[in-house]
Amino acid sequence: MNMQEIVNNALTWIEQLGPWGAIAFILLYNLATVLFIPGSLLTLGGGVIFGVFWGSIYVFIAATLGATFAFLIGRYLTRDWVAKKIADNSKFQAIDNAVAKEGFKIVLLTRLSPVFPFTLLNYALGITKVSLTDYILGSIGMIPGTIMYVYLGSLAGNIAMIGAGNVPTNPQAETAQWIIRIVGFIATVAVTIYITHLAKKSLQESVQ
Repeated sequence: MNMQEIVNNALTWIEQLGPWGAIAFILLYNLATVLFIPGSLLTLGGGVIFGVFWGSIYVFIAATLGATFAFLIGRYLTRDWVAKKIADNSKFQAIDNAVAKEGFKIVLLTRLSPVFPFTLLNYALGITKVSLTDYILGSIGMIPGTIMYVYLGSLAGNIAMIGAGNVPTNPQAETAQWIIRIVGFIATVAVTIYITHLAKKSLQESVQ
């Protein structure tokens, strides 16, 4: 049984839980996030089971909670080990200091960008100096992508469709996808330029 089948079976089970389904969905999403399991299938499944409105709310809550758990694991279980490894790396230290100063903006931009893997980014940011508050607030950058994937899932109509990769689209969905891609591209360029600028500034300040 592959991962798609496991996720589909779990979503089918959640669909049968009635009012308790939302809680089970959020818990499953949290577990998947911590275990590096891609959330795209679960997000699509949220659209199938709960519809666009509630699906988007449940996915956003679940993704934010799961990301926060992973962030805390990265910060308190692995940060010291990583910190020792990069202690003499001035460039990384400069980036780390830059993230600490402009955490919210950087987290927001990376959440909008499709280039940064969601599950890996959660742990990676945990070893930086970004504050937990900025990290959580920056999660609003997930909202556009969340709504799009939930909407696509709602068009599928049943869980089997998303597992087969046959999620239907319509002109509105295709337009939304292009908008998200454009926003993601702009965010990718912006965060790259922004972090580079802040890191250079931090390096200059450190040698003065």
